Amino acid sequence: MKEVLMIHDDQLRQLFRREQAKMTSVLFRHFSLQHMEVAEDMVSETFLKATESWRITGIPENPEAWLYVVAKNKAKDYLKRVLLFESRVKEQLDSSDFQPAAEPEFDQQTIADSQLAMIFTVCDPVNPQEAQICLALQILCGFSISEIAAAFLTKTETIKKRLLRARNKLRGEGFQINQLPAPALTLRLDTVLRTLYLLFNEGYFSGSGKQLIRKELCSEAMRLTLLLVENPQTSTDQCNALLALMCFQSSRFEARINNIGENVLFEQQDTDLWNKELIEQGNYYLVNACSGNDVSKYHLEAGIAYWHTVPDAGNKWKNVLQLYNQLLLLEYAPITALNRTFTFSRVYGKEQAIIEAEKLGLHELVSYHTLLGYLYSDIEISQAIKHYQKAIKLTSSSIEKSLLAKELEKLNTKTNEK
Repeated sequence: MKEVLMIHDDQLRQLFRREQAKMTSVLFRHFSLQHMEVAEDMVSETFLKATESWRITGIPENPEAWLYVVAKNKAKDYLKRVLLFESRVKEQLDSSDFQPAAEPEFDQQTIADSQLAMIFTVCDPVNPQEAQICLALQILCGFSISEIAAAFLTKTETIKKRLLRARNKLRGEGFQINQLPAPALTLRLDTVLRTLYLLFNEGYFSGSGKQLIRKELCSEAMRLTLLLVENPQTSTDQCNALLALMCFQSSRFEARINNIGENVLFEQQDTDLWNKELIEQGNYYLVNACSGNDVSKYHLEAGIAYWHTVPDAGNKWKNVLQLYNQLLLLEYAPITALNRTFTFSRVYGKEQAIIEAEKLGLHELVSYHTLLGYLYSDIEISQAIKHYQKAIKLTSSSIEKSLLAKELEKLNTKTNEK
């Protein structure tokens, strides 16, 4: 019985992650951001009821529909209470503070429209950009505090304070989810794209949880980005470039993980497992992204991802290195610098790459020590071992610990054989 309950809990977590943003967005649209906590509480209560009920009766055939019915009923009950309160103390209420809402619907079009409206409303310049992104990741993407902290390479306490200030600011300003004019959409689009980029990145290489790849996060990021691409008001070159990047990266999912859930290095991947349709879609959106003269970080990263999907004709890694050089000039990021150093090793060798890597001094990053462990593995095994050991101490991902431990075991075996 215990095993069954654990399976249900795991399914519930996945279902919550997938559906909570959709449900919250629809409810937000009806209750406005002044009642942010009301909508979030309804969603939490819905999943609490699901947990209690499904442990007894089992997960229904259509769990999403079950959740939507419960959420709708909770919304109806709330509206009845509000209307009752309003009717009894009407003379004491300011009519501008009360706006009756129709019963929410959870059809696909309403969900899509609500999520788009929601993400643009949350990404309001009344808050700093980083606070906007944190709030969007939490509300729309279901990120935990620790996941947001990992995405920003900062402390959880910093994120908690940032989220609290952002929520209070929105609540204090009395924002509502309304149709935004074209200039406002344009102003907020960059933050929206950064949010979706971070959402996809967490799915592509998860720094938390038991899975290396969290496909549901990548799928959600792609779905929302596609909504932007299909909307004439938001289908910019940057948006198309971001979707191209997501397509290229997603095309190698099946080849990145072996049958026991372990990471497969790029050089060892079975290219027959690459999704050719997604590669073609990536090419399509990348071409669409090049209609103007602007080159964004998404263009450069999509270009890098494109080169990873084509055979090496002798110039592949030099082209990738050139793109990384441009990317670092455009926007420096520690992970970009480390990826650029790995590419540097493919062009100039591991010894030269070690010099480049150690200049970065990113001693608190798992990826820094993982890279140096890889670079030193054929040059100085004792140094490689030290870096892999440091990486294991730094990571909070159980699956990453396991992968690093296996690399460490290989090096220890080599040492014992000498």
